[in-house]
Amino acid sequence: MKHKVAVVDDHTLLLEAIGGLVSDFENFEVVCLCKNGQEFLNKLKIPSNIPDVVLMDINMPLLDGIETTAILKEQFPKVKVVALSVEENEKTILKMLRAGAKGYLMKDTKKEILEEALNQVIEKGYYHTNTISKLLIGSLTKDETEVELKEREVAFIKHACTEMTYKEIAEKMFLSPKTIEGYRDSIYEKLHLKNRIGLVLYAIRNGLFEP
Repeated sequence: MKHKVAVVDDHTLLLEAIGGLVSDFENFEVVCLCKNGQEFLNKLKIPSNIPDVVLMDINMPLLDGIETTAILKEQFPKVKVVALSVEENEKTILKMLRAGAKGYLMKDTKKEILEEALNQVIEKGYYHTNTISKLLIGSLTKDETEVELKEREVAFIKHACTEMTYKEIAEKMFLSPKTIEGYRDSIYEKLHLKNRIGLVLYAIRNGLFEP
């Protein structure tokens, strides 16, 4: 039985090209092609259109990829979203992950990588390319799951996965901003991270945060 895939992209040529690529994959079939998030959500009113995975563009009219992904997370939690975008902006990527995306691919991704990403999202629940990981976090420790974190550090990581600023996290944890900065720097050093997006990815991979 093939897994169902939807493609959402406001560029018609890309939409059809991506749909054609996915149709050639052994384990997948394309159930719908949509030009924006609103059109896609409307299609989901028909049960046969509900996919296992959706390849989601970010910048689209009417309803963009971030908004659509957040709605899917709430209304169709079993549908896994993989962003497929030209956006390399760290804030945009972080927003997409927070909204619930299980993977993030660039549109110049090779065909075999796209197929691998779809398979891994189905099997493991998420997929991040080495390119995106390096772009976001430089390098992770090879044995990251063995790193021991204190209870306060875990609490900080969970708060850091939200939209809260570091000042707001300090208030939430009844600590000074300077202490919070100390937690941040210490955790970055322990986990060999370079920024907040890396922290979010670490949290997702280790079950500390569920997008």
